[in-house]
Amino acid sequence: MPIEGGKTDMERIGLFSEMEYITVGDKYVSPFNRPFNEAASKNRQILPGGTKEMSSLQAGYFDSQFARIFEGEGYVNLNQVRRRYMLAESKKNLGKAFIPSSGEKKPSGLGSYYGTIGGPVPFFSAQIKPRDKYQPPGKNLYTNPGKKGTGYGYANVTIGKQLSHSSDLYDAARQRYKKESEEHHRLIKGSPFKLHLHPKDYFDTNPYFLEHHLPPLRREEKKEVSFKPFKPSSPGKKAGGMKAGAFDPYPAHSADPYVVKVGKAIPSKGERVFHPPNGPKSRPVESIMALNVKRALNVKNYKNASSTTLGKQLVF
Repeated sequence: MPIEGGKTDMERIGLFSEMEYITVGDKYVSPFNRPFNEAASKNRQILPGGTKEMSSLQAGYFDSQFARIFEGEGYVNLNQVRRRYMLAESKKNLGKAFIPSSGEKKPSGLGSYYGTIGGPVPFFSAQIKPRDKYQPPGKNLYTNPGKKGTGYGYANVTIGKQLSHSSDLYDAARQRYKKESEEHHRLIKGSPFKLHLHPKDYFDTNPYFLEHHLPPLRREEKKEVSFKPFKPSSPGKKAGGMKAGAFDPYPAHSADPYVVKVGKAIPSKGERVFHPPNGPKSRPVESIMALNVKRALNVKNYKNASSTTLGKQLVF
């Protein structure tokens, strides 16, 4: 198909002519009915002459005649070649061969040099080497003899001067401690602070535990009930101006002089004695619910725990 430039598709591609279609008009042959090697059944085939067996005859080889590798060479005697080599080597010797004068010598025992090549070695000789005459060393330096005694209980045996005696009380440490203790107790004002209300964790493990023993049981004395009717000793008194109807007579008048009350002396700040407030001190307390949950759910069973198993273990 021509384009705007004036060249056809074939000229633009660079081919002389369009490629032929070799399969146009051929009959369809199924690949299942096609023979495996179609060329083997056409024209002449290679016809070999059969197999040959290995034998000493020439028919067992590819060539019709046996061919030699070296043809026309001379015969070489190996013994003669070996003898010539030995003669050439013997000419290199300057003298005769070494022959020992006699047979080997056998050793006569341990430590003997009989039969050795070098003979005895003077270094290993058992003979004592010559030594110089022994000269004893000179005498030691003479000094005054040492003083006897260890220093404990002996006078004038030490390097320095003897210490002078100084008196020391036998019970000085005890008396000093007693004085310090008395001075300490004199400065203390009031008794030591003691708190008997120390808080405890949660509740007591044993609710029936008591620090003190229970007092003995008191047996109530049974009073004999009398069934006699109550009778007053005398009839009731009538009220009058002189209080005759009262149980007691009118109290007599007592003089009460006017006296000014003296107030309590307030001590100074240094003389006051510290009194702690009553009552226990508060501290954080964990609830029973949280305590039971921690006991039922721990590190070992938190992966396999469920609501049903926790409900059985929780106790409130």
